[in-house]
Amino acid sequence: MAVPYTVIGTVVARPETREELQAILSGFVEPTRAEEGCINYDLHVDPADPCVFMFYENWRSKDDLDRHLAMPHLKPLFGRLDDLVARPVDVRRFVMLSRMATT
Repeated sequence: MAVPYTVIGTVVARPETREELQAILSGFVEPTRAEEGCINYDLHVDPADPCVFMFYENWRSKDDLDRHLAMPHLKPLFGRLDDLVARPVDVRRFVMLSRMATT
């Protein structure tokens, strides 16, 4: 049985690229939510620092996440990270211990 897999990713934009980076990150939401295995995929911004973005993602399994990371719609970011971000992307991966909440 697959174990739900959670990712919390923090991306910090350079001030001069914040709007461009936000547009790229926002463009990931709908295609990613349509991927098989995506439970939820949500983009957030820090209200105290609009250059700090955070993704909160839940995947059915690590295999589903791995397939997501190979998707072509992510390439606009991966090819330009050094130009757009102020520091390395912080990605933390977790295995869910509780059951998924139902809505």
